[in-house]
Amino acid sequence: MVEPLALKDHSWESRIFFERIVVCFGVLVILTLFLVARFFYLQIVQYDVYATLSDKNRIQIQPLPPVRGLIYDRNGELLADNSPSFNLTITPERVDDLDQTLAHLGSALRLTDEDIKGFRSRVGRRQRPFQPVPLLFKLTQEEIAQFSVDRHALPGVEVNAKLVRHYPRGEMMVHAVGSVRRINESDARRLDAVAYSGTDHVGKIGVEKFYEEDLLGSVGYQQVEIDARGKVMKILESNLPSRGKDLILHVDSSLQAAASAALGDRRGTVVAIEPKTGGILALVSKPGYDPNLFVTGIDHKTYAALRDSRDVPLFNRAVQGQYEPGSTLKPIIGLAGLVTGMTNPDYTIDDPGWFRLSNSERLYRDWNWRASGAGGHGKVNLEKAIYRSCNIYFYGLAVKMGIDRLDDYLSLFGFGVNTTLDLPEARSGLLPTREWKEDTRGLPWYPGDTVNIGIGQGDMLVTPLQLATAVTVIANRGKWVSPRMLKSGSDLIERSTVPRMDSIELIPDPIWDLVIGAMEKVVHRGNQVYGENGTAWAYIGQDIEYRMAGKSGTAQVVGIKQGEEYDAEELEERQRKHAWFVAFAPVDNPTIALAVLVENGGGGSEFAAPVARAVLDHHLLKSTTNSGQVVATAGEEL
Repeated sequence: MVEPLALKDHSWESRIFFERIVVCFGVLVILTLFLVARFFYLQIVQYDVYATLSDKNRIQIQPLPPVRGLIYDRNGELLADNSPSFNLTITPERVDDLDQTLAHLGSALRLTDEDIKGFRSRVGRRQRPFQPVPLLFKLTQEEIAQFSVDRHALPGVEVNAKLVRHYPRGEMMVHAVGSVRRINESDARRLDAVAYSGTDHVGKIGVEKFYEEDLLGSVGYQQVEIDARGKVMKILESNLPSRGKDLILHVDSSLQAAASAALGDRRGTVVAIEPKTGGILALVSKPGYDPNLFVTGIDHKTYAALRDSRDVPLFNRAVQGQYEPGSTLKPIIGLAGLVTGMTNPDYTIDDPGWFRLSNSERLYRDWNWRASGAGGHGKVNLEKAIYRSCNIYFYGLAVKMGIDRLDDYLSLFGFGVNTTLDLPEARSGLLPTREWKEDTRGLPWYPGDTVNIGIGQGDMLVTPLQLATAVTVIANRGKWVSPRMLKSGSDLIERSTVPRMDSIELIPDPIWDLVIGAMEKVVHRGNQVYGENGTAWAYIGQDIEYRMAGKSGTAQVVGIKQGEEYDAEELEERQRKHAWFVAFAPVDNPTIALAVLVENGGGGSEFAAPVARAVLDHHLLKSTTNSGQVVATAGEEL
């Protein structure tokens, strides 16, 4: 009998199935354990990390820029404030096609290639995504309305209101206060990125630059919840910014206006200082420019016109201009001569109108010398040499003293160094020495160089602020007060690295009396025979209601050959002499000292002294009337 054929082995199949079930179950158990371990790692071990990452997608920290501190004058008048400005901003992450959006805006608004270039630069400097980047500043109401029409088609583009710097006095105060400018790439590399988060401007010149740390304030932050498109849903937490400190300056706005009006349309500068404190009461440099143009970004054409102007309005003549001081230096040289014994009150010379060094054929002329042979001041002592501005006397005195002794005494009055505490652009001028000439020109110091220094000519250069400071020292009879803009509001001035000068204690009162008395006669000595009046009396001393000590000066711009006379009419306007006048008043108790420079103006007494008189009248009499009318001719002096 044939055995039946077995088609299935149920026992074997059951065993195989069971084994497969066990394997699958084991794999599932292992995978489950791995998944549980992973969950544990992610949810427990790495909880803080992933919670933070999740919050970063949902929560954003946005900077809150501080409000910049205000700047006031000594009388509480606002010199720098903050005004609202409407800016057009773009959040690149919310824009589908940035180039297309820019093209659309360019056709609708005043968008230039410079605007686009600046925008892309600011995008590259962002610290975080979804941060709006300004494209256009200071939109007009018409531009805002025009943008609003297309706003629905421009996601990510918004108009935001922001406080920006505003200078109410504009051009009149720009060289005194300085200004802020937009942060550029160079600024971004040196500035603290955290401190300037959300801030578009930084102080670039003047007071705004020196006191930037105080004026800026401290940035604040707010935590906001955003959606996937970067739109703010709600504010979770905020830390408000701290506004910058307000500053009060010594500057008197009304005096500044009077000085500016007295200069008129002429190029020049007026610097006035309060002798007791060193506070700068007025600092005018003309021409100037409107600093508000630079706050939100000046267009290329306007900037090029300012930059390339022959009158250099961007240049602060008061602290950066360096000029020969001319005869304004004579009172200081007279003081030095008396202290060193190189002259005395009774010593006199016969002034023929020229001076000659021994073993030399060159003639150094007096300012009243004429080719006809006329000129000179006759018998001259130190007092007359100052009030008549006799060059011959000071030629001889300078040669007697020698350049080394001259340098020593001139340096006591701050020449050759920057003594201004809080004007970062201030220059040091030049007090030439033997070593300087050897190092810079490879030449020895000649006696003729010393002759020129005796009347403030040659290589010596001063800034108008330096000269006003030196006159302040005379007004204080040797007491030094470093010039400063700040009256109150910051302690940064105490950390100024500018050297402090020592008071001059080696000059006795009788010497101060003689020199100051001679300066007083420059203005008040009149109604004498011709040639005996003070050089400025005919121009400003006729009806003056207070006692002023002054000194005029004229600095040559081009040289004059031997035997030739100076004729301003034959020279191009910018080759004519610079007109100087320095003064302080009242003589017995000075409350103001000043220096006036009129570029290419001519004689100091004729053109600079009336400006000084107008400023002093305003300060002492509260009058802006310029009473310095020309009533006679007294000549011009070097």
